[in-house]
This record gives sequence, structure tokens and C-alpha cells, in this order.
Amino acid sequence: MKKLLFLVAGLCVVGMSFAQSPDDVVNNAWFIPNGTARSNAIGGAIGALGGDITSSYVNPAGLGFYRTNEIVISPAFMLNNNSADFRGTGSKINKSGFLLGPTGAVIGGRINRSNSSSAFSISVNQLASYNNKTNYKGLNDYSSYSEQYLEQLVGDNATENEAANNYPFGASLAYFTYLIDTTLDATGNLSGYRSLVPVGNGSIQQQYDAVTGGGLYEISFGFANNDRDKFLWGVSINVPFSFYKQDLTYTETDLSGDEHNNFAYSDFSQHHTINGIGLNARIGVIFKPINSLRLGLAFHTPSFMNYSDDLSASMTTNTEDYAGVQTSNSSDFPNAASQTNYNELTPYKIVASAAYVLNEVANVKAQKGFVSADIEFVNHRGSRFLQQSDGEGYTDPSLDNYYGSLNDVIKSYYKGNINVRIGGELKFSPLAVRLGAAYYGSPYKDNALKADRMMIAGGVGYRKYGMFIDLTIAQMFNKDVNFPYRLLDKANTFATLKNNRTNVMLTMGFKF
Repeated sequence: MKKLLFLVAGLCVVGMSFAQSPDDVVNNAWFIPNGTARSNAIGGAIGALGGDITSSYVNPAGLGFYRTNEIVISPAFMLNNNSADFRGTGSKINKSGFLLGPTGAVIGGRINRSNSSSAFSISVNQLASYNNKTNYKGLNDYSSYSEQYLEQLVGDNATENEAANNYPFGASLAYFTYLIDTTLDATGNLSGYRSLVPVGNGSIQQQYDAVTGGGLYEISFGFANNDRDKFLWGVSINVPFSFYKQDLTYTETDLSGDEHNNFAYSDFSQHHTINGIGLNARIGVIFKPINSLRLGLAFHTPSFMNYSDDLSASMTTNTEDYAGVQTSNSSDFPNAASQTNYNELTPYKIVASAAYVLNEVANVKAQKGFVSADIEFVNHRGSRFLQQSDGEGYTDPSLDNYYGSLNDVIKSYYKGNINVRIGGELKFSPLAVRLGAAYYGSPYKDNALKADRMMIAGGVGYRKYGMFIDLTIAQMFNKDVNFPYRLLDKANTFATLKNNRTNVMLTMGFKF
């Protein structure tokens, strides 16, 4: 296990950068997905209920309830309130932005002679937003982020030439700025490496600042068939595309006031962008054993994602009397491959759902409301990173161990988790009121990593004259952890994060 953690802590070898990490698994798959205002107001429990363009993203069989055509647009505003605790020191920071919920069109079915119908949909949805800020700091007398570079050089038994050239996004920056220096034996030959950070004096302040942006979007093409309003099946073919950027600054500062202990501060900055596109499918069924009860089951295939990853980094270190202020940039290294390409398989999902409709009749205007619930299993430990072949199908055998080890870390670090969504609606035509909630369990196998996501939501809707307007306010409570660095020989320190996110969504649509 230690060997595996070391591989993902370093992620830099000769002439190439590796920015994939186990943390990317939760970025790509552990979030409360976005839906229309109606869907969000009932906690996202749309699986068996159907009749909403969001069905294409949960259970496409629900599109089969459409009898008319519909155009939908769903703008939203998001406000993040973040707090963090790192080694007993708290911090807070806010970030807001805009979202785009499911927007598109549904071509509703017409009942044919066999009393069946079909429906098509095309839509785009921002499933998740990466627009956020993370900030924390605290005193650490236990470890330093410089030790990850020390472990890398020692573990690789690196020569001075290798230390100076082979790690352009990490250890080589530390080497050139004297954050990591050589140790010599009695004959003046290299005997190892050492960190100049005086961790044991109890005055090293560590600070982490990250600004992220972008989002996970998906274009969905859905089809559903409704057989006599008893059995419905559907499928959606989906094209996810992801835009992610991160500007990260990590600083260690000596607060002791000693100007002659060979360390004042070290500042590491990283700019990271990831752009990806992929393909997945969803298939689902809905069965009505009695007129008012709907039972649903859906399977979401893994997404096969192709990523292009750009990375740049720099470091400035002040070692006072030892070497003064030194700066090094990844762009200074001619062998630094700042762009890499790779593939990922995201987790599969299974969604079971049920809905009970009050006064279930063909004329939906006469229905009195409903209650609906979804339970979802997500296999996070099944995520995989894959080497991308070149245009002629060639893969680098030297990378097989890297990707194999990284995937072993994912299997040992994550588990499958259960997500639950529940909600309901009461109709007072032409108005409707809705309430809902959702709970997303922790994807981490280690119970010490406290993490979950919760949402409570409420909204109102108006439907008349072939148009509808829905307004929803959803409050999300997210708990997670963040590791500023990972080490082999010590327990890894981390920050506990709390994010309270308020989403205000308006969905407008027209039926024709």
C-alpha cells in the first residue's frame, strides 16, 4: 500500500508529467447531479416518476410519459459557503456562479393502434459545477510537504543529475530552490537528500489556496417507448464533456522569527487544466403493477472519457543564509511534457425507484400530486485510469505499472456507496408545491474520512395555457476531506471541509 501511495504522491518521472490522482474519482462521479427545477425540488427522485426532461439523465424510460412536445430552459444561480479545519485552525471563503440545468426539447409520443407510443429528446445539462474556492492553514510540527519530494528522490535512488532534471513538476523544483538539498558522505560523494524545513520547531505554518472552475456537462439523446401505459422502456446515448481548471498555491512559512535557521518560506504554485469528452449510455424500465404505482429500474454504464491534461508549476524558496531566495519553473526544463493524454472509466450506477401518483388519470391536470423515491448504488472503486495509445495503436509498456498501481490505489481507497432521494408534490391547479431531500453516502473506504452530501429542497410550479414556470431553492450540505500532500512513512494530515451550497433554479417551458 505504501508503494502505491508513493506512486500517486510523486506522479512525475523522466520527461513526463502525471496529474491523475485518486481524488479525481470523486471529482468526476461523487456529486448531487443537477436537474430541472421540478426535479431538484423533489430531491432528484425522478426515476420512476418520469414526465420530465431530467429523465434522460436518471431513467430514460420516464420520457415515455410524454404525450406532447416540449421546449425547456433551466438557468440557475449557485452560492458556495465554504469552511475548513486544518490542524485546529478554521477558515471560511465564499464563491458564487451560474449553472445551466437541463435545456432542450422533447418530442412527445402519439398513441398508435396498439395503444403504445414513443418519445424522443435532445438536451444539454450541467451535471456538476467545479466553480469553487478552498482555503485553509494551520501550524504543523509533524510533517512538511517538502518530504514528498524527499521520499521521491530517496525512493528512486536518484542521482544529482536525475534530481535536477527528471522531476520538473515537483522534486526538481525543490532541488533547484534548495528546499531539498544533497547530503554527502565522508569522501564528498552523494549519500542522500534532506529537507531544509525545520518541522520540529513547531512554528511551520502551512497554507493551501485553490480556485477551481469549469463543470461537467452532458449532451443527451433519449428515446422511450410506452406500451399501453403499463410498461415503459427507454435508452439514452450521452456525450459527457468536462472542463476543469485549478490554480493552486501552497505555502510553508517559518513563524519562529529565527532568521538564521536556513528556512523562511517556500511557495509552490500550480496551474492545471483538464479537458475531456466521452460516451456513455443509460437504459431503464418503468412498470405499473397498478394504476397509481410506478416501479423503475435503470442502469448507467461507465463513461469512457478521453482527457487532455495541461500542467505547469513553479516554486520559490527562501533558505536565508544558506542560498537566499531561489525560483524555479517547470518551463525551464526542456524535457517537461506539460501535456498528457489519458482515458478514464467512471463508475457504473444502478438506480431503483418507485412513485405513487395521487388520482392517476390520463389527464395530468387532474392528478393531485405524488410521492417518489430513488435509491442508487455507485461503484466508485470501479473507476479506472487507462493509458491512451497513439494514432497507430501503440502504448508505452513502461507506463503499465504506473496505471496499474494507480488503479490499485483507487480499489483500496474507495468503495461503492448508496445514494437516496425522496420527494413529493401537491397540486392546486394551476399551482403546485414540492419538497424533497437527498443523501449521498461516503465513497471512502476509510471510516476516518468523514464525508457525505445532503440536500433539502422546496419549490413551486405554475402550469397553464401551454406553458410552465418552476422555481426551486435547494440547500446542499457537503462534507469532504482534502490532503495537501501524501507521505509514505507518516500518517497523512488532511483538512476537513464543509461546503454549504445554495442553488436557485428557474425552469421555463412551452408545450406544443
